[in-house]
Amino acid sequence: MTFLFVVAILFFIDFYVYQPVEVLLRKKSEKFQKYAKRVYWIVPVIPIVALVIYQFIDDFNTARYVRYFIVGGFSINYIPKLFTVIFLFIHDVIGLTKWGVKKAVAKQEHKKEIGSPITRGEFISKVAILSATAPLALMGFGIVKGAHDYRVRRRTIFLPNLPKAFDGIKIGQLSDIHTGSFFDKMAVQGGIDLFLGEKPDVIFFTGDLVNNATREVNEYIDIFSKVKAPLGVYSVTGNHDYGDYSRWPSQEAKDKNFQDLIQAHQQMGYRLLLDENVPLTVDGESIGIIGVENWGAGRFQKYGDLSKAYQGSEEYPVKILLSHDPSHWEAQVIPGYKDIDLTLSGHTHGFQFGVEIGDFRWSPSQYAYKQWADLYKKGEQYIYVNRGFGYIGFPGRVGMPPELTILELKKG
Repeated sequence: MTFLFVVAILFFIDFYVYQPVEVLLRKKSEKFQKYAKRVYWIVPVIPIVALVIYQFIDDFNTARYVRYFIVGGFSINYIPKLFTVIFLFIHDVIGLTKWGVKKAVAKQEHKKEIGSPITRGEFISKVAILSATAPLALMGFGIVKGAHDYRVRRRTIFLPNLPKAFDGIKIGQLSDIHTGSFFDKMAVQGGIDLFLGEKPDVIFFTGDLVNNATREVNEYIDIFSKVKAPLGVYSVTGNHDYGDYSRWPSQEAKDKNFQDLIQAHQQMGYRLLLDENVPLTVDGESIGIIGVENWGAGRFQKYGDLSKAYQGSEEYPVKILLSHDPSHWEAQVIPGYKDIDLTLSGHTHGFQFGVEIGDFRWSPSQYAYKQWADLYKKGEQYIYVNRGFGYIGFPGRVGMPPELTILELKKG
């Protein structure tokens, strides 16, 4: 029933947008109209058929590429149409309001105005179709260019209790790799090369190595195992790493998938922290690295146990927490752990869409998360939210490029 309901909504969108398309086709030849109308109605059917076929595909790689096609097809076909629907809906509401106020029949859409080269209906139809052009172009650019347009983001954080040996230490952060979404391995390698070119002293990965299953990472082990730093690479899990978004034949199969994930981190040389803490030592001085399993406020999974992860770290002069979901910061860290100096998170992806100009930042992500991208501070505590290395759902990024974070810690 849910599937049929979604199909009905999509058909309504297609039908609504078809009205201005039909108006603009009237001046074309009958042959052109026939083929144009066929294309218009066949295009949205293709990803729906692919979605049905997807349910019966057993081969993992085939299923993955079909999933790319489905998500990309729906995104490119319907997101631009939504802009047209909004424009048409506003126009229709205004028209009905005028009709109600004047208690008169609606104006004839096809009556030529004096000196006007097109009818009012044609004008409205052209504007409606043009309203979809900009988002369609942006989405296309976001897939072709934005998906792998890696950007280095630098911030300096001053911590009063930072040991002298750590003054000036350079931290590299990766988050939300989502190997199951990649379609350009060479571009991914380019992003890692750019990151390693920054020569961070220590690297933290803050979760979501895969989308649905650990096997997604297999063909990228060779790339991400190159992520090395003098003081090591430390990692935690994200909400996608547990296999919760896949169907498993048994609980045992799901548990094995998570064990395989742990093995993948080990194979890449990452020290996966599962509700535990370890010292990071330089010249005889140490700070604490605390790693917690995924914990998110609201509907997301609460696998992590911060009290367990924190236990034994009390004596470290500076503590850095790796926690995938930034909602964890205000929910538990701020009220209960005042001596955790810096939290590193990801998860939001910056919605993979937004506008960032100078100090101005906007993204739909901000309506779901108070801390959704970059550096935040409350009292003497900081959180940095990485915008993500990869992508999921829409196979691209618009105005929110993938991020390689470099943080410098300074005493002060």
